Amino acid sequence: MGGLVVQRVFRLHDRRGAGNAHSCDRERPGRCGRSLGERGCQRHGYEVSVVSTAAAALKAFHQAEFVLLALELPDIDGLEVCRCIRAAGDLPIIAVTRRDTELDRVLGLQAGADDYLAKPYGFRELLARMDAVLRRARPTPSAPKQVSRGRLRIDGHTREVRLGDKRVVVTRKEFDLLILLASQPDTVVSRKQLMSRVWAETWMESARTIDTHVSSLRSKLGSRDWIITVRGVGFRMGRARAQRPPGLRSRDGS
Repeated sequence: MGGLVVQRVFRLHDRRGAGNAHSCDRERPGRCGRSLGERGCQRHGYEVSVVSTAAAALKAFHQAEFVLLALELPDIDGLEVCRCIRAAGDLPIIAVTRRDTELDRVLGLQAGADDYLAKPYGFRELLARMDAVLRRARPTPSAPKQVSRGRLRIDGHTREVRLGDKRVVVTRKEFDLLILLASQPDTVVSRKQLMSRVWAETWMESARTIDTHVSSLRSKLGSRDWIITVRGVGFRMGRARAQRPPGLRSRDGS
């Protein structure tokens, strides 16, 4: 049975010790909507509460440890909300939307989302992605302390990426992918290895997801040469030539 699509924001508290989560989502009420999502989250260790606007979410996300963010919000563009939350720190974010082109996914990841979930989706998939993002948000002491590759510097302790003197803002998964490749620059890392070490085994649509994250990293680093595709195998770290930052013009205007 059809119904009115309702804009709303969930707040999830993880009773299992993984923290709490603030979720912005858009669902159908009734059998396929709030009761299913809230009861399902509660059965798996989350407490669910609701706020009604993106403005309220921007005030409340500081109390959360996870965000499920609908990009179709009534008062503020979801991508802008995502950028604001990401600028405030490393809070894990899953973007939820009906938009599912490659460009949409890249824009969502570039705005700061750690994962991108297209509607319609099943609750088990949502729960698996939530668990995976929270798991990846835990400290990873085995990561290299610092990796340098030409002008590129990656700090495993602060999880900061710098290109020359410029800080590059990346998501958690983008960071994990980049430091994995950069820590073994002369080695081709297979897609299967990336799946195993960056994503959980429950990760779905892996090939498309890996390609989207690689595309986003190349864009943020300003060159495709930083990450080399080895067809049929995987990826390896490259080294881009020095170039002017995007948008910077020479004196003659070129």
